[in-house]
Amino acid sequence: MTALATAPTARTRAAGPVHAVLRLQRGVLIVWAVLFTVAAGALLWAYGPGGNAAAADWKRKCGAHGCDWSAAITNYHLAYAGAEFLIGVIPYFATALAGAVVGRELENGTARLAWTQSLTPTRWLATTLAVPAALIATGSTVLVLLHRLLYDAHQVPITWSWWNAETFIPNGTLGIAYPLLGLAVGALAGLLQRRLLTSIGLGFAATALALTTLGFARPHLWPWATSTGADYETPRNVLYGDGGAVTSTGAHIADPMCRDSTACLKAHDVTGFYSEYHPASHFWPLQLVETGIVLAVTALVLAAAFTLLRRRTA
Repeated sequence: MTALATAPTARTRAAGPVHAVLRLQRGVLIVWAVLFTVAAGALLWAYGPGGNAAAADWKRKCGAHGCDWSAAITNYHLAYAGAEFLIGVIPYFATALAGAVVGRELENGTARLAWTQSLTPTRWLATTLAVPAALIATGSTVLVLLHRLLYDAHQVPITWSWWNAETFIPNGTLGIAYPLLGLAVGALAGLLQRRLLTSIGLGFAATALALTTLGFARPHLWPWATSTGADYETPRNVLYGDGGAVTSTGAHIADPMCRDSTACLKAHDVTGFYSEYHPASHFWPLQLVETGIVLAVTALVLAAAFTLLRRRTA
């Protein structure tokens, strides 16, 4: 009696949704890896050897009568300014990524092929966005932590303008929220246009509009601090808002621009002046309120994208 041994047939396991997304998006994810590495490297260099060299030159060459900027100090500022620029680009990169992937797959018909095989349209979109969202959110979190590490170290004693968008956004939770908004906007643009290039163009325009609008609204998201006195008295390193004159009743009016004339000030009932500003202590209230708005808008954009997809594939 002869025993026949049969070799087991090799079975290839179908690639899962996550693996498929990584394969389709490997090009843009490589770009993301390069962008993250350059930004993180610049921040670490500025915190470490670059910051140490700049601080040493500052102590040696700068004093009460001015400062002779050295190459080390210049390179330190170029490093953190370049890193801030790259972090500011991330929302637009996320927009382009989502718009390109969604628009391309709809344009080529690969999305419809996936829907007929194993994925529902809703799961397809969720998987397409989940992988880059996780990678971009994780990387952005690391960059925000590195930026805060450098900002708090303050090796070179030059005041950072904490309210400038270039510093304000990457220094807190907005550095994580805005890329997620960009990803959602890009996905909606891709579903609306269903073409690669036009999806990216529409997404860029919408993301720029959102960032610009919220940037203008930012100073008004938290009550201003107010100081009053015989003249304008505004502390240093603050975001200045408005100012004017104070009457004897405590009312705030426009500055009559005649402080050198006692008769003019008396005619306008001016007893002092006021200034409105945001001190550095308002950083986190402003940051968290705007972050909440950005996340709410992100949720609305995602809801619109999924609703649009379900209606078109019903």
